[in-house]
Order: sequence, then C-alpha cells, then structure tokens
Amino acid sequence: MLIETDVILAHVKEQDWLKPYAEKILEKARKGIIKLYVSREVIHELYYIASKLNIEIDEILRRVVALTRINNIMWLPTTVEIDLAALTIMVEYGVSSIFDAYYAATALIMDPDKTIISTDKVYDKIPGLVRIDPRELVLKK
Repeated sequence: MLIETDVILAHVKEQDWLKPYAEKILEKARKGIIKLYVSREVIHELYYIASKLNIEIDEILRRVVALTRINNIMWLPTTVEIDLAALTIMVEYGVSSIFDAYYAATALIMDPDKTIISTDKVYDKIPGLVRIDPRELVLKK
C-alpha cells in the first residue's frame, strides 16, 4: 500500500484531524503488521506545503529522516515510466495535481496491491487503483 502525503503531513504537523490515524498506521508499519510504500515525491510536496503552513524545514527533515528508518516503509524513486504515467493520468482522468498523479502512477506501477492510502477521492476515478481511507485501515486488525 502506498501512503499519500495527507497521512505523512498529519504525522509531521503538531495538530491535524488525521494525526491519530496517521500515527496508528505508522505504528502498524513499525510492528511489521503492514508494509508501506512512499513515493519520494512526498518530500517535494511536504516542502511546498510546509512553507505555506510555516512549518520549519528542520522539523520536516527530522520527521522524514525518522520515517526512513522504519523497516517496513519503502521509499520509491520516480522513473521515466512513472513520470510519463503521471502525465497520462493528468490528461486521461483530469487529475489537476502533479503530486496526486505521481502517487497514482507510482502505486499502479510499483505497488503490487495497486493501493493508495488517502482521504483524497481523486484516486477513486483512476481505473485499477484502489483507495483505502486511512480511518478504515486503522479499524482493520
């Protein structure tokens, strides 16, 4: 399952309605209950969001470094195939965010389950991609 920025951002922020769910999902990864994938594009998006929300870049760095140390989180690089797929997703399905398109493309190409953990319903219109709301994932044993 690929974890999307909304969950990572909730983990990074001091307060966020999604934070308790993000923490439980990350704890499941720490315990080896689930394996998570993360596109490295998340780091780029976090930078832009952090600057808008006045979150210090050193806090982003500290939190992302800690996440990279969790064994059951695999950070995935972009490739030309993912780049082209992301642009195609934008054209074919009207996805307006390049980051959302990258996450969808990465999940479709790199995640064996083709599943994305996100509250963003934009992913629901992309064929072959399964979206799981983080609140639902927390409820699963």
